[in-house]
Amino acid sequence: MGMVIGAGIFRTPQSVAQGLGSEGTLMLAWALGGLFALIGALCYAELSAAYPDTGGDYRFLREAFGADAAWLFAWSRFAVIFSASGALLAFVGIDYLAELVPMGPFTRALVAGAMVIVLTALNLRGVQTGTRAQIAMVAMDVAALLALGGAALWLTHLGVPPQQVTRAPAAPVSLAAFGQAMVFIMLAYGGFNDAATLSAEVRSPRDMTRALFGGMVLITALYMIANWAYVRGLGMAGLAASEAPAAALMARAFGTAGETAMVLCVAVAAFSVLNALIIVGGRTLYTAAEDEPALARLAQWDQSKGVPRAAILVQTAVELALIAWGAASGRGFATMVDYLSPIYWLFLTMSGLAVVVLRTRQPHIDRPYKVPLYPLLPLLFAAGCAGVLYSSVRYVGWSGCLISFGMLALGLVVRTGLRASARA
Repeated sequence: MGMVIGAGIFRTPQSVAQGLGSEGTLMLAWALGGLFALIGALCYAELSAAYPDTGGDYRFLREAFGADAAWLFAWSRFAVIFSASGALLAFVGIDYLAELVPMGPFTRALVAGAMVIVLTALNLRGVQTGTRAQIAMVAMDVAALLALGGAALWLTHLGVPPQQVTRAPAAPVSLAAFGQAMVFIMLAYGGFNDAATLSAEVRSPRDMTRALFGGMVLITALYMIANWAYVRGLGMAGLAASEAPAAALMARAFGTAGETAMVLCVAVAAFSVLNALIIVGGRTLYTAAEDEPALARLAQWDQSKGVPRAAILVQTAVELALIAWGAASGRGFATMVDYLSPIYWLFLTMSGLAVVVLRTRQPHIDRPYKVPLYPLLPLLFAAGCAGVLYSSVRYVGWSGCLISFGMLALGLVVRTGLRASARA
């Protein structure tokens, strides 16, 4: 749950409401997003139970599509997905804190970088330390989402109508607008696949299935509560106009004290997912380095702490560089979304297809859990991922995709160089 609940649910509903004209359409879109994420969690439950590995998707993709595909995934997670997600969350956390303590762009970047360094140091102390901190922060995330529902119920009890904000009549929802809304919705639901990197460290495969399935059911329920609360307290127009809907709703229900409390909770939510990314972030790089002799220094596991120390440090260095880039661009959060979305959904599509490929190629592998309604659900998940990939490319634009896919191409160059070094 800590890898999913974060800045998305507090930041993206505004963008969703801008593209969807009615409350019913908005709630349907969030429900479909939760169902889609649940199907994805079922696919990952099968893969992680059958192929437990610290590399998560790296192992699945290597078994299904070969070493080159696995390498590109590891490279993209290192250079794009995890690093940009970490930078994105740092920006969101600091942006919300700036509501209480005004900060200029340069100061925000410095504080965001400092938070990344602090959380990295916390996790380098050991996996148990990082996990305890994660549990505490996730509890605050859940409390914040429930508080939104409580605020809406309080307004209902007082008989206060939804906020009235004048805006132009909403245009009929087109397929393109719905697809763009799903990009933001799935950004909020994203992260369930990252739990697969912990599959080699759980007590039994059944634990992994419980975590993925149970976690996504609870998250979907919380997200539906939060979006109902936004619409009930702010109205569709108010939600579409608010850059901080959670804080706006709490301010309407409980005044300045409620707004301040929510700002702090959103900041904690952002940092809790950032902490989760650091917990699992170095594991894929560590696993890929084990297969590449030239990266032997990154394939070091600190047995006393239970963490891949060198890999985590390198991942943190990339996150700090992206924070500097985002600050220099002046767009912070938006720059990171543009950078990571197409690559993220490309590899999620491949992981969905890996369920079918591995069932066909390796039927002898023990599968403690199997996706129901096979092959319908894996194919449905892969098709949905491909649809969100298409929508994200349209949203970002081909010029925006150039940097992301250019970084992926750089991974091929690095791979070629490593092979040449190994032969030499």
